[in-house]
Amino acid sequence: MYTHDTADNALPLLVQQVSAGSQQAFRQLYHYFYQRLYHFAFSLIRTREHAEEIVEDVFIKLWHQRAGITAIGNLKVYLYTATRNTALNYLERRARENSLLSFGEVDISLAEPGYSPEQLLITAEIYGKIRQAVEQLPPRCKLVFKLVREDGLKYKEVAEVLGISINTIDAQMAIAVQRIAEAVRKDFEQLPARKAAQKKDAS
Repeated sequence: MYTHDTADNALPLLVQQVSAGSQQAFRQLYHYFYQRLYHFAFSLIRTREHAEEIVEDVFIKLWHQRAGITAIGNLKVYLYTATRNTALNYLERRARENSLLSFGEVDISLAEPGYSPEQLLITAEIYGKIRQAVEQLPPRCKLVFKLVREDGLKYKEVAEVLGISINTIDAQMAIAVQRIAEAVRKDFEQLPARKAAQKKDAS
């Protein structure tokens, strides 16, 4: 299986092969990006079925336009941006159909924010505290944190995908890290008291 680094290094060759019509190369691109794009789409629309459809639609369009894929400067940014635009178009369409949802009031949140347990060798309790802290971040802050920490995008790439400045990315990440650190530190401070209470209950 590809790691992010090895796959990113292989992308130029895969792009050339896809441009030439290689279905095998296209499947490799699909499998490498699908899960990350799916979680990104789901974080925007909160509907699993439609998130799957959105990502499928993005890849279908990519295949139909494969002859021009080599002209794409950054395929990762292109796919995330296409997924975002397709998801937002879906939300706008749903808003018009229902006449109940104002697009400007759509709350962008995340399904699975935070670090993965494989990346952080910490107790399940502290890991849960981190996830809880991330879940409580402001919507944009949470989205930026997810794209940087979970999906591995660079600040410049996140800025392009979301249409905001790198300074904004930096500020949002600083807020996220500070709030998560405060939550974890507070939990550590309470840990001795909890352990003492557990020993007392067990005796």
